[in-house]
Amino acid sequence: MADIILTGNTSGTITVAAPAVAGTNTLTLPASTGTLATTATQGKILQVQQGALTTSVSTTSTSYTDLITVSLTPSSTSSKIYVSFTTNAGTGGDVNHLYTALFRDSTEIGSATSTDSRTGAQTVTNTATQQQFTYAGAKLDSPSTTSTVTYAVKVKVSTGTGYWNRSARDSNNSSYDGRSVSQITAMEVGA
Repeated sequence: MADIILTGNTSGTITVAAPAVAGTNTLTLPASTGTLATTATQGKILQVQQGALTTSVSTTSTSYTDLITVSLTPSSTSSKIYVSFTTNAGTGGDVNHLYTALFRDSTEIGSATSTDSRTGAQTVTNTATQQQFTYAGAKLDSPSTTSTVTYAVKVKVSTGTGYWNRSARDSNNSSYDGRSVSQITAMEVGA
């Protein structure tokens, strides 16, 4: 089969070469003006979903509770989901620790392995009473489903009270203790 050569309006050419395969192959062109794109999705970002927490939160829970969630429905069972998050948190000094973990539905994903009496998590927070620090985590997940999945940043404390998007002191003064934002982003990557 011969190649098809298209000549540009002002200069240059584009050659459409026939594949070296047996049988009949059909290339269907759109019936409208536009750009012809390939159908390959491998490595492309197919969708992005984001959740944000713009208010402050405190907890005394020693079990994981939701801080921020985001849901998406993968378009293929072979898709991967890249999930990233940032949180801002503070404690009341060296009296307790705050743990942050990433979950897919009810399954904890991407945390460190717990060792002896040490709690595994994606991030561990311990600050002075006037401080809040930014913590980040990420995971490339393979949910292997086309059903809706929910990713959640969950938090808990070892003891006492933990604070997110604010310091423990939380002084109501424009020169001190501002407020911050925590967020989660989930991106479907074609495989």
